[in-house]
Amino acid sequence: MTVHFIGAGPGATDLITVRGRDILARCPVCLYAGSVVPPELLAYCSPDARLVNTAPLSLDEIDAEYVAAHEAGLDVARLHSGDLSVYSACAEQIRRLERRGIPYTMTPGVPAFAAAASLLGRELTVPEVAQSVVLTRLSGRASSMPERERLESFAATGATLAIHLAIHRVEEIVERLLPFYGEDCPAAVAIRVSWSDERLICGTLSSIAQKVTEAGVERMAIILVGPALGSADFRESALYDAAYQRRFRGRAGL
Repeated sequence: MTVHFIGAGPGATDLITVRGRDILARCPVCLYAGSVVPPELLAYCSPDARLVNTAPLSLDEIDAEYVAAHEAGLDVARLHSGDLSVYSACAEQIRRLERRGIPYTMTPGVPAFAAAASLLGRELTVPEVAQSVVLTRLSGRASSMPERERLESFAATGATLAIHLAIHRVEEIVERLLPFYGEDCPAAVAIRVSWSDERLICGTLSSIAQKVTEAGVERMAIILVGPALGSADFRESALYDAAYQRRFRGRAGL
């Protein structure tokens, strides 16, 4: 018996990986985060699978589902939104599985920030403008931020910021970022990316908070901020330069 953690991707049924889809199809039990995972994804499960919505469950209750499946010898598909590597709450589940000696696997999914960048139609790293992407959030009820991981510290680098789980505090975010990026810095908010009702709000640090308020956005949104989002005047990468010789190009004489 194995517990298979699966990143469901941002929402669209065709943005789950082939591996994740195939695991869903063969597992007799599926635990899914019903508050953020579209029900359409459950169509990949076997018609006979036992489906458990974990949205109303505590960690102890989720753990009990794993124990029961383990005793019955039934594989479990554990479906989380986005990708498992960030803000998935997998760590505490995995710790309990390891303590019990229950095997598990992890299948990655399309992360929310990548889906948001695709909706925006932008690369988040632009040569000599920004070469780093910071995935971060603000302190909240679920967990606080480590003291050294302050928004201002990340902003001081000029990197592209992808701010999760904080749309309800967009005004605070703008106030804290303005001294570092300036009023004209591009900003975007992607809401329910890849769902049928996805939306994209674009602006600058001086305008984005008001636009978000007027749109009534309260959850399931990611905030992108940084000069790379709007930069058109940048040096082209040397990767495809005609004079750039590299192992796979093999152009004699260069």
